[in-house]
Amino acid sequence: MVELPIDTIYAGRPREIAPGRKSAICKEPLEPPWRIEAEGLVGDRQADRRYHGGVEKALHHYPREHYDAWRADVPELAQEWRPAAFGENISTLGLTEAEVCVGDVFALGGARLQVSQGRQPCLTLNFRFGLRDMARRVQETMRCGWYYRVLETGAAQPGDSLRLMERPRADWPLSRLFALLHDRTQAYDELSEMAALPELAESWRALARRRIESRKVEDWRRRLGG
Repeated sequence: MVELPIDTIYAGRPREIAPGRKSAICKEPLEPPWRIEAEGLVGDRQADRRYHGGVEKALHHYPREHYDAWRADVPELAQEWRPAAFGENISTLGLTEAEVCVGDVFALGGARLQVSQGRQPCLTLNFRFGLRDMARRVQETMRCGWYYRVLETGAAQPGDSLRLMERPRADWPLSRLFALLHDRTQAYDELSEMAALPELAESWRALARRRIESRKVEDWRRRLGG
């Protein structure tokens, strides 16, 4: 059984991270108790609601294990590789994209969360870390993290655990989804299965449908920043 203690949850407000560009990616520990509503944490904000936040991206989780890999890959930014550096609300050890499945339901305090989709990195990461190809690195390594939708609102506090309650799609770890989107891009039979997953966010299901219909991989250059 997955049960991970949570000592800190992170939140942020929009601020300028580069000339003319605002983001709430820079997050700090949030004072408890932590109130989790349908669209995320009370006290957390997003700068651009077109692409961030909302019910399918209410909370972001990033594996703390990845920071050791980033220290090895980008040692010149060693001081940056710490929890919340990627704008996550939840940071844990013991759970990665290979071990989390779409549709997983977790309890956290009085709230119930469901894994809705992985994160698709965007050029905000390039500005955040001052590397023009950081978003591309995140996509290529598949160290992306994931999002939750909130099934039941509630409050949590330090010492509560993130506990796995249900796993309806054990054959659909997030690592499989990322591989379909970015590596095995023409596995159309699997993409058809992906498009039919009711627990997966509609935007990702639609992406799979478009690729099946067009037989083309979408152009990532604008999202990743060139």
